[in-house]
Amino acid sequence: MQKKESPIRLDGTWHFAVDSTDRGVAEGWFRTDWDRRDWREITVPDYWDRYNLESYDGVGWYWRTVVVEDTSAPMTLYFAGVDDDADVWLNGERVGSHAGYSDAFWFDVTSHLRKGKNDLVVRVVDKGGPGGIYKPITLVRSDRIDDVLRTKYSRMKARPSAEWVKNAVIYEFYVRSFSPEGTFRGVEKRLPELKRLGVTVLWLMPIHPVGELNRKGSLGSPYSVRDYYAVNPEFGTLDDFRSLVRAVHAAGMHIITDLVANHTSWDSVLLMEHPEWFTHNAEGAIVAPNADWTDVADLNYDQHELRKYMIRMMKYWVADEHIDGYRCDDAELVPTDFWETARQELDAIKPVMMLSEGTLPEHHVEAFDLTYSWNVYDVLGKVINDTTSATIFNALLRTESYQFPRGSLRLRFNTNHDKNAFDAPAVEKFGPGGAMASAVLVFTMPGVPLIYNGEEVGNPKRLSLFERVPIDWSRGEAFRTLYEGLTALRAAHPALREGDDQPVETTDAPKIYAFVRSTGADRALVVISFARTQVTTLLKGKSVAGSVWTRVFGNGPESLPADSQRITLPAFGYAVYVSR
Repeated sequence: MQKKESPIRLDGTWHFAVDSTDRGVAEGWFRTDWDRRDWREITVPDYWDRYNLESYDGVGWYWRTVVVEDTSAPMTLYFAGVDDDADVWLNGERVGSHAGYSDAFWFDVTSHLRKGKNDLVVRVVDKGGPGGIYKPITLVRSDRIDDVLRTKYSRMKARPSAEWVKNAVIYEFYVRSFSPEGTFRGVEKRLPELKRLGVTVLWLMPIHPVGELNRKGSLGSPYSVRDYYAVNPEFGTLDDFRSLVRAVHAAGMHIITDLVANHTSWDSVLLMEHPEWFTHNAEGAIVAPNADWTDVADLNYDQHELRKYMIRMMKYWVADEHIDGYRCDDAELVPTDFWETARQELDAIKPVMMLSEGTLPEHHVEAFDLTYSWNVYDVLGKVINDTTSATIFNALLRTESYQFPRGSLRLRFNTNHDKNAFDAPAVEKFGPGGAMASAVLVFTMPGVPLIYNGEEVGNPKRLSLFERVPIDWSRGEAFRTLYEGLTALRAAHPALREGDDQPVETTDAPKIYAFVRSTGADRALVVISFARTQVTTLLKGKSVAGSVWTRVFGNGPESLPADSQRITLPAFGYAVYVSR
């Protein structure tokens, strides 16, 4: 008999089937009467490359039964992490879906749960690399879900960050595409534009020479680094880079560079001089990090001398070349204790920004200022396409509060170099209106906003990592006006940089997202429509009632009187108000 106070852990034996042609939904693989006798027995949690599926990307199905003796209390099904997306059925009925790698999610399954045996089916969609249900699954009483969500890190404080880090507007450069020249000098010429745009931190994608052996495309990926101590001659000379750094600092901005610490090119200086620092298979051959990354070789951080080399190199670029920190590529694939040691040594030089391309809460304790908020990006398409309620953003922020140290900074974005190149540019994925509405969300919700080069003109091109694709800077004046307004708004209102967040209930919750942010006397009300048509909604709750709200940004009403918070917004409209 299962005590109702105890969660039911669903780790252990499941059954699994590959769905390489994605026919499972149409054929009804989720039905309780579906014949699963040929599904293979596997263990959850785990990645499916352990099931001899090293090179498989696509759809996989999981099934098991769970026996529940007590159904008297509301119950929630909790997933700690799936790679990448998931759809869930219980007893043949769909209970929900989730988009996004790594983040925890959960569904109320009270109305679907039966006393006795229950059929649980999960469809996982992997978009690259190893996929699967790789973290635990738990069935828990709904009033105990917070106990399951809360990690030990949520009881900690995030490491302190410099003010320029906390207040940053980060601009990501792809040097090949940013200017007609595709060089450091080309970037330097356009710094006044970036200053007017309101950018405070420049992030340069990898600046180092690109490997030639096994390279992808004609130019190779900048993330296939040949020499950590040199600059890519395609971009210019080291003196050109130094000139850019000086110009950035003279303009009152900061500059960080991409650090690719997990792997190098196959013809890298490190591999030629120290092959023992790389990961070897059972036959003694050096291997790639995964089956898809054929242009790079995996570094092995069990090698102490490798760690010393990498930290010396990181210190060189900060101390001698005066950069202000790093965006750390695939940071989760490098041991956290390495990053913690590196951060201590960098801080001894000067305050830096450390941005993790990862979502590990532990990264915020000692090593990093910021982690990637894939969770927001991954649900934007579903909200805009009307398959998920905009209130999902409240759930994501709530989950973050249970998972991450207090005060953790998350990087918010509606695109970046990976998503632009391998998914779609924001204007293509979300449409022009959706791209604008999502940009407003990125700049006003808690976190630090990112602009990927070209977004300020509504760039519709996919910027290949392996070729040079120019950006048309003559288009999209409305986008430039939007971004200049957002950076100015953020600079003028500390509530939008560091204020507490309080959700606001609306009468059109599926399509309207509203919240109040406040710090001290500064209060800002943000209302964003993800609807494709005009919507009128009523804002409800103590956080908005009784105040006169004056619009400072957007296309909503000029003011909201104290006795009525009814607001009409056009398709993909948005408005930001302040209360004096």
